[in-house]
Amino acid sequence: MTVNNSAPLHKRPIMERMVNPEKIGTPHTASATKVMLLGSGYLSRELAMSFQRLGVEVHAVDRVRNAPAQQVAHVAHAVDVTDAKAVTDLIAQVRPDFIVPEVERIAANVLTAVEATEQATVVPNAAAVELSLNREGVRKLAAEELGLPTTSYQFVSEFTEFEVAVGSIGYPCVAKPDIGGPGARDHRMIRSEEEVEEAWRHLTAEASSAPDTVDAAHTAAPADREGHRIVVERVIDFDYEVTLVAVRSIDPATGKLATWFCEPIGCTYQGGEYTEAWQPAHLPAAALDNARSVAARVSNALGGRGVFSVKMFVAGEDVYFSEVLPRPHCTGLVTLCSQRFSQFDLHARAVLGLPIDATVVSPGAAAMILSPGEMDSPQYGGLDQACAVPEATVEFFGKQRARKGRVMGVALASGETTEAAREAAARAAGVITISSVD
Repeated sequence: MTVNNSAPLHKRPIMERMVNPEKIGTPHTASATKVMLLGSGYLSRELAMSFQRLGVEVHAVDRVRNAPAQQVAHVAHAVDVTDAKAVTDLIAQVRPDFIVPEVERIAANVLTAVEATEQATVVPNAAAVELSLNREGVRKLAAEELGLPTTSYQFVSEFTEFEVAVGSIGYPCVAKPDIGGPGARDHRMIRSEEEVEEAWRHLTAEASSAPDTVDAAHTAAPADREGHRIVVERVIDFDYEVTLVAVRSIDPATGKLATWFCEPIGCTYQGGEYTEAWQPAHLPAAALDNARSVAARVSNALGGRGVFSVKMFVAGEDVYFSEVLPRPHCTGLVTLCSQRFSQFDLHARAVLGLPIDATVVSPGAAAMILSPGEMDSPQYGGLDQACAVPEATVEFFGKQRARKGRVMGVALASGETTEAAREAAARAAGVITISSVD
């Protein structure tokens, strides 16, 4: 199949080639079923373990050695996932059955070539991966092609355009680069004319600087600022910010693709970082129906199999599409304690074409554990107190370097209600200390 790479991202064809392995081989043998994770942050770490439980040989790729997923994978590869030649050579060497991108910045053109030559199955597909890297493409797909409700927005390339867009949309508004992580760290709230120039400086500097640490969504060095754009969005008065996880896999009753929905996940952000999530987030019945409709339409448009994390704002019964990621999202960490199978288990199952069970077994909550400062080789205290909180546990991500506000772990808790679970998770996270080696 010839792919027209000059076409707009949201107009490119979707390839639905997905392999359904009849048998799973044994890792480190000739029969191994192999998955290659492009990006090895803490979400990849959980996904690696989910694949391993199903007998899959996991290869974790990241430019930084000993990244979280590399610490648990069968094989670790220190390769920059934005380096097209290096990624191409690695794919030829490993010969994976599945390639699962787990970061925002990757050599997407390589995935298109891999898919076109049927070297491996790209999850969910190369076009969806490339589209999801670009907020402009996703927003045009959602608003212009699918007709989904979104907030007012404008994409700009120059400061003069930025000023006009902010003035047109009005205050308050939020600005963010077209390529960025799934959190709010790269967002800039603009409340008055005096903040416009500073917001532009922040966003253009953010887009042209490379992070020096591994993170869930920032394990690869960012691309140059040139050619990238900034989106300005209207801020709406919403009741909830939620993530709805849609899972596309094979329905064993029909043998055809079908979509399952996890219960809505509520979340909060503080200082640009995701800090808390809970499930289920209780939405009015009409809002829940609308949210599922939005998630189904956008995930069906992207195609392929796997988890699709759809972020939305809910105001009354109205739902506004925000973003979609064709993979697990940080807010879905709560599913480790709330669902029979976590979002990572579901992603692994869907990739392999296995049946899906998105049942919530208990209200649950997740509270992120953030670093108080910058340090190498961090060490953790208070684990005994955290584990003494009823129905709570703690997971550390194994990051070798910390900076102020960086996510280093998560406290998970279940409870009779989401409120009880949130309180327990917050207590467990609150007693953890992070310090440098004496």
